Amino acid sequence: MATATQKYAKPVFIVDGNRTPFLKARGKPGPFKHADLGIYASRPLLLRMPFEPTEFDEVIFGATMPGPDEANIARVVALRLGCGDHVPAYTVQRNCASGMQALDNAAMSIASGRSELVLAGGIESMSHAPLLFHPKMVDWLAAWWAARSIGERLKLLGRFSPRYLAPVIALLKGLTDPVVGLNMGQTAEKIAHRFGITREQMDEFALASHRRLHQAQQDGALDEVVPLYDDKGNLYDHDDGVRPDSSLDKLAKLRPAFDKPYGLVTPGNSAQITDGAAALVLASEAAVKKYDLPVLARLVSCKWAALTPAEMGLGPAHAIAPLLEGMRLEPGQIDYWEINEAFAAQVLAVLAALKDDEYCRQHLGLRSAVGEIPHERLNIHGGGVSLGHPVGASGARIVLHLARVLEQQKADRGIASLCIGGGQGGAMLIEREAA
Repeated sequence: MATATQKYAKPVFIVDGNRTPFLKARGKPGPFKHADLGIYASRPLLLRMPFEPTEFDEVIFGATMPGPDEANIARVVALRLGCGDHVPAYTVQRNCASGMQALDNAAMSIASGRSELVLAGGIESMSHAPLLFHPKMVDWLAAWWAARSIGERLKLLGRFSPRYLAPVIALLKGLTDPVVGLNMGQTAEKIAHRFGITREQMDEFALASHRRLHQAQQDGALDEVVPLYDDKGNLYDHDDGVRPDSSLDKLAKLRPAFDKPYGLVTPGNSAQITDGAAALVLASEAAVKKYDLPVLARLVSCKWAALTPAEMGLGPAHAIAPLLEGMRLEPGQIDYWEINEAFAAQVLAVLAALKDDEYCRQHLGLRSAVGEIPHERLNIHGGGVSLGHPVGASGARIVLHLARVLEQQKADRGIASLCIGGGQGGAMLIEREAA
């Protein structure tokens, strides 16, 4: 494990940010495509800025599966926002941390002096993930198009099987690791078994996530959320996957989803399939002074780490540990934490790993355990289990919300972290700029 973690070379500031409500996928394409979500997250934000959208040096968004008519979705969004022909834009993909990767890229560009103002964030409309043809159907169609006579096509019709029409669900493919052959839920089962996490603990964590999100909605603590209207005039103004009436009894009745019939991970203690986007304006110190911009927080440092894909859920532990060590910080010096809730089991396993001496010595290269992250300082307004995990957007969401939490609580320092499909972890340290 690398021990050096560097701050960004120059100050990088979060000026402001917005996100859309996270809308649960309900068996069919939702009302908003990727570009729609990116536009709706960004437009109110840009209207608050004292500069024109054409003043951005670049636009960077994370996304994992934009539609075929939305190639380089960041450029599509930038043009539709009115950033103009001359503002470059690009899209990044690091699975679950794509939105955080966009922020890190933007921060590095600002810190290097290449950019002064960047619009960055993440987008995912998971309900619009495509259905694909089976490879045998693709081969059959290729032969059909290549056929030069009616006779050849009649022979092809004789070889056609209705089984070729069975669709391949791209979303399920994307959530399965091609190297170890495990889907994300199965990796959560593995790390739950490793640390002895029980079904009851998972369900308790899930219930707390829903209760925290519901309370945050009641208290108006999610002021970064902007309302959406679809083309029929329907209003979407909150994260609609929250279940305020959930209970341990209800959660206990749900069956295992990934390791049937004996597994512990269920739909109730897993992140929801969701559509959503988040957008942030990042600025250099010079840009803050030039435009007299407000400052929400400062991006201090970011750390990326990797581990076996079979235990990808432990990625946050592998990123948080070197980030803390490199910045010479202890967990007690971090006021608030956001660890993306891909699965309740996954977050609980991360917490267990960080306070386990043997794991930290053997896998993180440390002399002793990192320490404990108190639950009352973690995901205080809920997380992916209750509000969803639109893969490309979550990394940007947790950083934005952490900045809001620091502002609300008048706190100084926070860390946002995610596990990443494929066996990686990312963690970002931010600090509030005191008035």
